[in-house]
Amino acid sequence: MELQKLPWAGIRVTAGATSVVIDPLYHFPERYAKSHEPLFPLNEYGPADAVLITHEHADHFDPRAIIDAYGADIPVYLPQESVLLAENSGLNRVIGASVGDAFQIGALSAAATYSVDGVGDVQIAWALSDSEHRLLHCGDTLWHGYWWKIAAAHGPFDAVCLPVNGAVLERPDRQPPSGMPITLLPEQTAAAARVLGAKRLVPIHHTAIHHPPVYLQTPDWQNRLRAAVGDTMDIAFLNTKETITL
Repeated sequence: MELQKLPWAGIRVTAGATSVVIDPLYHFPERYAKSHEPLFPLNEYGPADAVLITHEHADHFDPRAIIDAYGADIPVYLPQESVLLAENSGLNRVIGASVGDAFQIGALSAAATYSVDGVGDVQIAWALSDSEHRLLHCGDTLWHGYWWKIAAAHGPFDAVCLPVNGAVLERPDRQPPSGMPITLLPEQTAAAARVLGAKRLVPIHHTAIHHPPVYLQTPDWQNRLRAAVGDTMDIAFLNTKETITL
């Protein structure tokens, strides 16, 4: 199994002749001005047999980029509650998923599992396996009490892709600001990875968006993550397009 880092929260996973992408992003959300890391058309990472989406926020679900790169007929798996939105975006093969649902995509099995969204929207995580290796992608989850259930059902994991940027969001036009992070802080990321039994931690959901006061990334996340992880597991700090083999 190979894992390729895409911008922001995206990854591409390949097992044999099968490739899937999770939360691929190309069109940057306008309210955040510009990306702090390069964005590339999705076809630059190679082909995909399916797209897996954790939730429908614009920095995780980019239907225009998906259609441009893979065509409107590529299978797109996303939360059941987001099916109508995806269908209205021009995608023709939309499959709704809820926690506990599992799908076979070529050489990869993909299971929807728990994730908790920081602003109360529907979100799922994706657990992938090629029968030899196991990988987990958790979108932009915050801390929750489902880690142990995920580990029991789908772990231990060769790699876990977890958010690290501890983002504080201020959208007073939508909801009163709380001042609380809506994604995992680096210390929480390390704790979650340990509970999940991960051999390797792949940080996601960082760098591209830092647009105070609307969206504030937590400071010094890399050093804080290193300190929190210590020698308990490997950390793969990947730049966009970099690949590791599990």
